[in-house]
Amino acid sequence: MKKIVLLVLVIALAVSCFTACGAPTAQTSESAAASESVAATESAQSASSEDASAAADDSLQKIQEKGEFVMGMDDSFPPMGFRDEDGNLTGFDVELAQAVAEHMGLKVVLQPIDWNSKEMELNSGTIDVIWNGYTITDERKEKVLMSDPYMQNAQVIVVKDGSAIKSIADMAGKTLGVQDGSSAQEAVDASELKDTVGEMITFKDNVSALMDLSNGGIDALAVDSVVANYYSAKQPGSYTILDETLAPEEYGIGFRKADQSFHDAVMAALAEMKEDGTAAEISTKWFGKDVTMF
Repeated sequence: MKKIVLLVLVIALAVSCFTACGAPTAQTSESAAASESVAATESAQSASSEDASAAADDSLQKIQEKGEFVMGMDDSFPPMGFRDEDGNLTGFDVELAQAVAEHMGLKVVLQPIDWNSKEMELNSGTIDVIWNGYTITDERKEKVLMSDPYMQNAQVIVVKDGSAIKSIADMAGKTLGVQDGSSAQEAVDASELKDTVGEMITFKDNVSALMDLSNGGIDALAVDSVVANYYSAKQPGSYTILDETLAPEEYGIGFRKADQSFHDAVMAALAEMKEDGTAAEISTKWFGKDVTMF
């Protein structure tokens, strides 16, 4: 009888141990499996999101399918982009863009635009890039996908040769011209000069502004140094560039915010051109030395 009671007690103890120890083990296993499932789901969702993002940016594919990209430019901005004596579009930025297109197996369509509406033209799809002495600013970075800088520049004040204006301080009460929508206009607006000049007049392009300066319609012109130096060299004795500058700056290329793959391909082509000497050759033609910085 004692043996039977002892056997019953052993069996009861074994069942109790199985219930107390075995069940938590099963729960722990189920919990681990659930955690692994959640982690796998999150990983899949992340991968799916990345794939969707990559698929959404088909900008380079679209450009390749067209076989060309449209370059929005100011056709009155020498030496970056302008019309020669025969009316043909030329300039440093024009030749640089043409070389980039060639490196990418594409063509570039040169599209003169109203510079004051450049970002609107880009985002509406009329053009694919803004590329013509396009100054990099924080404000513009909010509107477009900006490339790395490829050239340095500055905003300067130009007066007629022999003018009594020798410094920015002498501009008090004078008439100052700027191109509407230009970085020169932005530089003046951000400086103390705006509060000291007598009047600021806007022009559609710098060529018209320089003509007005020559005719005495304005006392001075705020303009990119590359433009000022180009015309000073082209017309010796006509203009004087003040030593003081309004703002140092850098030129970049503007893309639509979503066009990352197209942006990357253009930057890769520029890097190739820097390495094979194409960029230096184009730069030397227009500036006498390699001024590129990509």
